[in-house]
Amino acid sequence: MSRKFFGTDGIRGRTNQGAMTAAMAMKVGQAAGTLFQRGSHRHRVVIGKDTRLSGYMLENAMTAGFTSVGMDVILLGPMPTPAVALLTRELRADVGVMISASHNPYEDNGIKLFGPDGFKLSDADELAIERMLGEELALAASAEIGRARRIDDARGRYIHAVKASLPASVRLDGLKIAIDCANGAAYQVAPSAFWELGAEIVAAGVTPNGQNINKGCGSTHPELLQETVVSAGCDIGIALDGDADRLIVVDENGKVVDGDQIMALLGTQMAARGKLKGGGVVATVMSNLGLERYLSGLELTLERTAVGDRHVLERMKSGGFNVGGEQSGHMILLDHATTGDGTVAALQVLAALVQSGKRASEVLHLFDPVPQLLRNVRFAGGKPLEATSVQAAIAEAEASLRGEGRLVIRPSGTEPVIRVMAEGDNADKVEAAVASICHAVEEAAA
Repeated sequence: MSRKFFGTDGIRGRTNQGAMTAAMAMKVGQAAGTLFQRGSHRHRVVIGKDTRLSGYMLENAMTAGFTSVGMDVILLGPMPTPAVALLTRELRADVGVMISASHNPYEDNGIKLFGPDGFKLSDADELAIERMLGEELALAASAEIGRARRIDDARGRYIHAVKASLPASVRLDGLKIAIDCANGAAYQVAPSAFWELGAEIVAAGVTPNGQNINKGCGSTHPELLQETVVSAGCDIGIALDGDADRLIVVDENGKVVDGDQIMALLGTQMAARGKLKGGGVVATVMSNLGLERYLSGLELTLERTAVGDRHVLERMKSGGFNVGGEQSGHMILLDHATTGDGTVAALQVLAALVQSGKRASEVLHLFDPVPQLLRNVRFAGGKPLEATSVQAAIAEAEASLRGEGRLVIRPSGTEPVIRVMAEGDNADKVEAAVASICHAVEEAAA
C-alpha cells in the first residue's frame, strides 16, 4: 500500500486544506486510538502542540477522535516534540501526538505520532493508520467514552529531564547565552532550563502570538540570533525551530555553526570519553564532505542515510550508534532522547564549552567545509529526472567531480521540486555542475 497522507515526518500540510482539517485530525485520532488499544489496561494518549493558531483546532479535533473510541487524553499544551516523546513513556501512554509543522510557517501544521516506547511510529503502524482512515471505525459505548485532562507540571518534568542529561558537576555559571526559541514550542522550557543551570539568558523568539512561529527567527532564520549575540556581547547563541527538535548555534562573533559542526563536536567529545557507540556518527547524504574527512582522520566513520531524521534514527538503531543528525540541525542523542532534541543537544554543546575553558569560536569550528551548493528546481509535472538529457547532464557532472567531490540529486517528498546539490574541493566545478543539471531539468520540464 502506498502512502497518501504520511510523509517522512508524519502528516503535514496547509491548515483547513487537504489532510490538515479538523475532520481529518479527528479521524486520525480515531484510527490511532483504535490501533493502539492493545492489552486490557485503560488506554491513554499524550497530546502536545506548538504555538500555531491552528493548534487549538487540531488539538480539540484529535481529542474528540481519541475519546470517541474510548481512549483517555492527557493534554500538555505547548511543548517541544521531544517532550511529547519523553512524557509518552513516562506517563505510560499507549501513543503520543505532537501537533506541529516544525520549521514551516504558521499557515501549515502537522501531526507526528509516537509509540509507547517514545519512538516515531514504524512503517507498518503508519500504513495501518492510513488504511483505517478509509474505513468506518467502531465507536466506544457511551459508558466507555474517554476522558480528557490537562496536566500542569509538564514543563517542569521536561526541564528536569533535559537538565539530567548533564553531569551534576556541570554548571553554566558565567556564560551569557542568547537563545532564540522561534516563537515556538520551547519558548518557556528552554530559557528556563539554561537559567536554572546558572546561565545569564538573553531571550528572543519567546513571544508567540499564533502567527509568528518561525517568522524571521529560529534555526531557519539565524540572522536575529547573530545580531543578538553580537549586540548583547554573548558568549554563544542557541537557535531552535518551531517544535524544538532542531538546533543551530552561533559563536561569539556571530558566525553560524550548522549541524555538521555540532555532530563533529559531540561525536569527538564522546569518543574521547569512550562513550561513542558504533564507531562513528550517522548523518544524511546532505552532510558536508568536510565532516566525513574530519571523522575519518580520527578513525571514526560517517554513516550516510537518505534525508530525514527518521532515516537517521533507523540507521542508528540498527547499527548501534548513539550520535546522529542532519546538517539542518536535527540532533539525535540516543543516550538521552528517542527523537531529535535541540535543547538536550544545546546543553551538550554548552557543557563542552564550559569544560574546554575556550571561546565558542575555538570549540565549534573543527573542520573546514568544502564548497557546497544546493539549488531547487520547481517543475509542473512529469518525471524530468528520467529524461535522457538530464541523465546525460548528471553523468557529465559526476565525471567532472570524480575524486574530489560528490553529487546528490533528489526529488522533494512534499512538493514538485528537484533538489540538486554538489560539493567538492573546486568551487567553480561545483557551481558548473549544479548549473548544468538545473538547466537540463528546467529544459526537460518545460
